[in-house]
Amino acid sequence: QVQLVESGGGLVQPGGSLRLSCAASGSISSANVMDWYRQAPGKEREMVARVWSGGSTYYADSVKGRFTISRDVAKNTVDLQMISLKPDDTAVYYCYVKLSGQRSGYWGQGTQVTVSA
Repeated sequence: QVQLVESGGGLVQPGGSLRLSCAASGSISSANVMDWYRQAPGKEREMVARVWSGGSTYYADSVKGRFTISRDVAKNTVDLQMISLKPDDTAVYYCYVKLSGQRSGYWGQGTQVTVSA
């Protein structure tokens, strides 16, 4: 069983930066994917970034070049560095981890990011 807790959200002005962190209670060394999703009001949840166990990454076109996902297996964390934030980035951001051999993964409770002047 893995529990995920996100932190680092908040209110930031357009063009600003935030770093989100997802801390896992259990070991995520066997995780084959670790993702960050977001859900804006009235919209579906969307994946914004993924890091695979081998270190490869994926970014949604809307965040490419601005967001960077990273994982630290020793610390059981996966972070999302966000720069050049836009009002459209406003959403609740969720961490998702799927362990190898499991059919479904684990979700965190989410952290609010608001980009506004």
